[in-house]
Amino acid sequence: MCGAEMSHAMNDRTPGANSEGLSHIGADGAARMVDVGDKPVTARTAAAEGFVRVSPDLERAIRENSIKKGSVLDVARVAAILAAKRTDELIPLCHTLPLEAVDVEAVLESGRVRVTATVRTQARTGVEMEALTAVAIACLTVIDMGKAIDNAMIIEGIRVTEKRGGRHGDYTAVPLEEGR
Repeated sequence: MCGAEMSHAMNDRTPGANSEGLSHIGADGAARMVDVGDKPVTARTAAAEGFVRVSPDLERAIRENSIKKGSVLDVARVAAILAAKRTDELIPLCHTLPLEAVDVEAVLESGRVRVTATVRTQARTGVEMEALTAVAIACLTVIDMGKAIDNAMIIEGIRVTEKRGGRHGDYTAVPLEEGR
């Protein structure tokens, strides 16, 4: 937001809103946590995915489970679950949510590790950030565990693939091209 836009937003004194409808910017232009107290509690689900490109040597080591730190896929999965549960501590404006389920898969594919996470809750706000955080931390865990073999790993394609529940309705992402 440029200075003129910020000034305009700061002049709107409607509680909880500004002229551009930015939910996380208060009337004074400061970042704020959205008040969800008046929203109904509903079932909400979000799924996310991400990938870590790995070298043939690291792919082989993961497949053979020969990484000195342990099972890359198992540790990444556990890291993702822990991360989802702590999203509100990592992202400043996220609400603390009572997570009912965090399902994570870390799968070795040709040239990459694919991570998917699905998070469910009954709450006043969605769990997209929890699903994304789970995937991001799982991908970082793959890098941490495999860096002795492959320093050139690349995290890519982290995105929400599905969202259910809430005022904005459901969302399903367009599938990525195979091999991406």
